[in-house]
Amino acid sequence: MADLTAANAGTYQFDDQFSINRLGYGTMQLTGSGVWGPYKDPNQAVSVIQHATELGINFFDTADSYGPWFADRYLAAGLKKASNRDNIFISDKVGQTRQGPGIWTPHGEPNYLRQQVGVSMMTLGIDHEDLLFLHRIDSHFPIADQVGELKKMQDEGKIKHIGLSQVSVDQIKEAQKYAKIDAVENLYNVADHKDDDVVDYAESQHMAFVPWFPLNTGKLAGADSPLSAIANKYQVSEAQIALAWLLKRSPNILPIPGTSSIQHLEDNVAAANVQLSDADFDQLSHLSK
Repeated sequence: MADLTAANAGTYQFDDQFSINRLGYGTMQLTGSGVWGPYKDPNQAVSVIQHATELGINFFDTADSYGPWFADRYLAAGLKKASNRDNIFISDKVGQTRQGPGIWTPHGEPNYLRQQVGVSMMTLGIDHEDLLFLHRIDSHFPIADQVGELKKMQDEGKIKHIGLSQVSVDQIKEAQKYAKIDAVENLYNVADHKDDDVVDYAESQHMAFVPWFPLNTGKLAGADSPLSAIANKYQVSEAQIALAWLLKRSPNILPIPGTSSIQHLEDNVAAANVQLSDADFDQLSHLSK
């Protein structure tokens, strides 16, 4: 257990104050079915968060829409017990509304974004957002108004870093006209990396890239699959290979695998010890786009 630490994944420097371990944790699974309602065992949810901090995870990704609010409550409770709370960096998201299990509706009206930032800070027990993502760009409002409102809150000290979620390079460039964008969170994994151009642009701009659904291994996993063969070669799990691929893909990538299981949490953190060879990385990279 002594070598089981997220610190082995390397670090990413957000600013002069925060250098985080690149392997983080996402809270979305700490909810009910369809990311709706409370998790079936709230005490377990809090325990997973607490244990994540013990394993060196100091980057947590959440959103007001997870539950909604339930994941934030468990995160806040788990972090209260963390011995290194002052060194923990939280990325949060606003701009999605929920009408039931599996239903997500973007809403980027500036007053709504401002309201959700305020409620999120109260729920999480923080006085500012370390990193605040616009969860989705809402086509009903100009990007200038949505990102502009986040910039206003940044100027007021409520937000330290601004990010965008599920965007194209062109949308990032448009948003950069109105604020400094420090992070992007898009769907990206070893089985689906159509957004390679976004990763590369983010790296060129010194933006963090946070891949959601990082463990979706798709058809690459399973018996006699390419991922399985490489996992057997390294004597690790397929999930660890998938995370190791992300960590090797670019130094600005911050994977946030989520789980409600202590065992899976430890398995994910162990990916920080896997060093893929260039040949194995290239093989996986060319299997899916």
